[in-house]
Amino acid sequence: MGELQVDIEAGEAGFSAERLARLDRHFSRYVDDGRLPGWLAVVARRGRVAHLASCGMRDRERSLPVETDTLWRLASMTKPVTTVAALMLYEEGAFELKDPISKWIPSFENMRVFRSGNPVKADTRAATEPIRVWHLMTHTAGLTYGFHHSHPVDAMYRRAGFEWGSPKDSDLATCCDAWASLPLLFEPGAEFNYSVATDVLGRLVEVVSGRSLDDFFRTRIFEPLGLTDTGFWAAEGSPAERLAAAYMANPAGADAPAALIPGDAALRPPSMWSGGGGLVGTARDYFRFAEMLRGRGALEGTRLLSPRTVDYMATNQLPGGVDLETFGRPLFAETTFDGVGFGLGVSVVTNPAAGKVLTSEGEYGWGGAFSTAFWIAPKEDLTVLFFTQLLPSSTHPIRSQLKQLVYQSLVD
Repeated sequence: MGELQVDIEAGEAGFSAERLARLDRHFSRYVDDGRLPGWLAVVARRGRVAHLASCGMRDRERSLPVETDTLWRLASMTKPVTTVAALMLYEEGAFELKDPISKWIPSFENMRVFRSGNPVKADTRAATEPIRVWHLMTHTAGLTYGFHHSHPVDAMYRRAGFEWGSPKDSDLATCCDAWASLPLLFEPGAEFNYSVATDVLGRLVEVVSGRSLDDFFRTRIFEPLGLTDTGFWAAEGSPAERLAAAYMANPAGADAPAALIPGDAALRPPSMWSGGGGLVGTARDYFRFAEMLRGRGALEGTRLLSPRTVDYMATNQLPGGVDLETFGRPLFAETTFDGVGFGLGVSVVTNPAAGKVLTSEGEYGWGGAFSTAFWIAPKEDLTVLFFTQLLPSSTHPIRSQLKQLVYQSLVD
């Protein structure tokens, strides 16, 4: 399995080495002026790494550099892993995508939809459509996140202890029941709203499989794929030492040096296995996971999903084939909205011209709150990953700039 390293010359893979160097120079400026503490980028084609670059510190205060085995908080890059876990069970016939989630989590049986009011006193009505499994996979369930700060229901989530985390000592089952007690933003299936839906999907994996999400990930995904450094926390010893420090945008402004986030929940086991954002891992491990997807469900002889299931996962599932700009609310998500649809657990580029960013039709992937990102472009046989630790991911246009710098380097 080995270490993550360059294993093909840029030119042989269809890149210009000179043009790839533009990527390094551009993002090095983010480190030079303090906007990012450090970063690591991986660019691969046809399964072989043509460019591996890093810059800066994984821990600025301790002067520890970014290294290839640095552990990163993956945040919402956990979501595609959870979706793969659920689809593995789907392939076993455990459920259908149209099944109501209340079949396994009864607290979601009688949901209500917000009509008017405020976080303390809301007028609601009974939902006419149940939350179905595919709604969870596409963020169309009507659930939300407390950190959106855009709707009275978001505030209800915050009042219940859900903003950037969950209430102390609450497990995944308890959290799901708490979310089920709160009103939906809209009728399930009617709109897209980035939400805790993938955490609920993780609970479905637990109930159907009879295992904790941590155990399912480890035994069914991580060990088979050889992901030796991925889990829900960085254990004592070497993993903890390799964990990058977490930073946030400086209150003085996005162009000011990033500020250290005190404390570190990633160094201890969580009470809730968050399928929506709980994993930490290395670039090598996530590259192997991404390569399994690029390989349409298989990596080095180990198959997790059928090729057709992965193709379906990377197919726009929004009704009518519309993009997120048309179907979504104008809120934050780990992707742009113009010309981008949503598959099962991943965004999907449907119209490269609409977003005004150099990209490829059918490209799919996702990102995390700490400004990490990955994508796979089937037409170009391209896999790209970027790791840093800056919260929130909307601070800088890292992803759009990464795309233009990677695609302009392809010359074949």
